[in-house]
Amino acid sequence: LQKLIHLLQATDDPLIQEQALITLSNSAAFSVNQDIIRNLDGLSVIGGMLSDCVPKVKEKALNAFNNLSMNIKNQEEIQVYITQVCRNVESAPLNSDLQLAGLRLLTNMSVTSDYHHKMINSIPCFLHLISEGTERTQIQVLKVLVNLSANPAMTGHLLRAQV
Repeated sequence: LQKLIHLLQATDDPLIQEQALITLSNSAAFSVNQDIIRNLDGLSVIGGMLSDCVPKVKEKALNAFNNLSMNIKNQEEIQVYITQVCRNVESAPLNSDLQLAGLRLLTNMSVTSDYHHKMINSIPCFLHLISEGTERTQIQVLKVLVNLSANPAMTGHLLRAQV
């Protein structure tokens, strides 16, 4: 895993980045690897990939974060990227794999109310996606909104949101 993280840092080749992120994502299916990746500073390396201009690289980074976000300690580090993930969801092509990957991560990150406040500004986007998105997109957005609606502190933000 350490060599994979170093490879991800060292290369600018999007195909290698994609493959390294896919492998990290698959490795993160095992809880012991989730801790190892975090302890090797892999979360910040993966987070750096969210700024990549290649959509497939961003998508694979979001998928890796999605698997890694099943761990509370990882969530504490991943939460610094929530605003950037929301921007990626908003700017991604409608119904794209990139958009869905971002929404899946936001679903995991919104299971507890700890980071809901970081998603407030994206509520209008979420509502827009419900009206314009495909069924897959709508279902994923609804999962995020259901999680947000479970938090009484979010009620006003949800009711006042304009599409």
